[in-house]
Amino acid sequence: MEPMRSWSKSSYANIRSSDLLEKISTSQILLHIHITYISTSKRNRQVPGSVGTSGSFGLRLGQALFSSASLLFMSMGVEFYGYTAFCFLVTIMGLVIPWSFTLALVDGYSVLVKCPLRQPGILVIVVVGDWVLSVLTLAAACSTASVAEILFTADGSNCPPNLCSRYLISAAMAFLSWFLSLASTLFNLWLLPSL
Repeated sequence: MEPMRSWSKSSYANIRSSDLLEKISTSQILLHIHITYISTSKRNRQVPGSVGTSGSFGLRLGQALFSSASLLFMSMGVEFYGYTAFCFLVTIMGLVIPWSFTLALVDGYSVLVKCPLRQPGILVIVVVGDWVLSVLTLAAACSTASVAEILFTADGSNCPPNLCSRYLISAAMAFLSWFLSLASTLFNLWLLPSL
């Protein structure tokens, strides 16, 4: 017969936890650790070009810069109002500049205070706004490039070479603005499901 042992609370707790560990398999422990890691990483995830990061700040400044350059090159020739495609480009660049500049200010503030913007409602508005402006920018750049190319190659009487080259440069700047806008749209769209 075994002698009676006195059990303290700590020894009782040790036996209970060791019994529990024997019943739980290693795969269950690894699964629990993996699920815990995923849930915490989703909450703390930062997509490099999403709203509130320094990457997004750079993308927004680039969009504002290229849109301003496109608008400047188009407006230098005062004859742009004679073609609908050129007027369309001026209108869209007039929308993209304040949108990009405002979001660049938001991104700059978020980077300075180290508090990224992670509210789903605001992120949906940013994604939809970026998507719409991205599609409109692409349409305006394509139409401007095609009209300027037609005017440039048709015959020189419709468009002097220096004026047509400015229109083509304006279209190229609009394409660069579209590329950055598409990149920021995709980064924010990538972040949206994790919120």
